Amino acid sequence: MGPRSQRWLGASRTRARPAAVRAKPAASARVADLHGAPQQRERGPEFVVVLVSDAFDGVPWLERVYVAGNLWDADEMGARADMHCYTPAELERRVQRLRAVREAVTGGLDLLTA
Repeated sequence: MGPRSQRWLGASRTRARPAAVRAKPAASARVADLHGAPQQRERGPEFVVVLVSDAFDGVPWLERVYVAGNLWDADEMGARADMHCYTPAELERRVQRLRAVREAVTGGLDLLTA
């Protein structure tokens, strides 16, 4: 994990006390470019970040995403990110319903241990 993502993770830990942070670089548009995806296509998100914390309990979902998104500096990180912020119970449901979350959880990089 690079210094940029370490700074972002540090700020996220301070605010959300996450139990888990997962990122899915393998599904990002940049990785697709490296694998020879055609240039004329609809690009997906550069990064998908899933924050999981008990501290999100009682915090409106939109507020969680707003705060996490503001901590992510797209200029410094090199691209925008899709933020997903859930409690552990919410994550279980979202993994079943949202492909991006499922892919991040099953095949993404765990930023807390990276």
